[in-house]
Amino acid sequence: MKRIIIGLTGASGSILAYTAVKKLLDNGHEVHFVASDLGQRVMAYELERSYSEILIEFGSYRNFVHHENDNMFASIASGSYSSDAMCIIPCSMGTLGKISGGIADNLLCRAADVMLKEHRPLVLVTRETPLSGIHLENMVKLSRYGATIMPPVPAFYNKPKSLEDMIQHTVARILRALGITLDEHVTWSGLEDSSHE
Repeated sequence: MKRIIIGLTGASGSILAYTAVKKLLDNGHEVHFVASDLGQRVMAYELERSYSEILIEFGSYRNFVHHENDNMFASIASGSYSSDAMCIIPCSMGTLGKISGGIADNLLCRAADVMLKEHRPLVLVTRETPLSGIHLENMVKLSRYGATIMPPVPAFYNKPKSLEDMIQHTVARILRALGITLDEHVTWSGLEDSSHE
């Protein structure tokens, strides 16, 4: 069992965060969840459910902990609190910029700052296109300091039949970057039929 921090920002892609949290909880991992105000609104809009309803669903699991983004006294704001990894999913360019600049003015950014300073895994599922030079420089900078930059790029080698297939596979890849491998995750093993070469 791992203790994973999941951060949610206002970029599009809330279904990825929702799916990741559910998979972590269903597999017995402890999830600490924190969302920006805009992240909450986008999640409600994209999932067509109220944010409070989603929290109630998550809260039905004993291994779920919710933190308010303005609570700088939360456990995950301290490097002395042990956590295995953090993922911001999706990660907006604004949040990326704050973390890159060392601005920890809310719990989400502070928790990410803690992961970097404690040399713990930090996965940023960045959502934006096209990318400006500023975005790219922030990504390169954070990568140099140990963060994993992981845009949710869909894979096609597993021949997805639906959007749900693509969501499930993308989330499985994200969780793998956090050190969690799911049994259903299809990985690339090369082409067995040489006629495809």
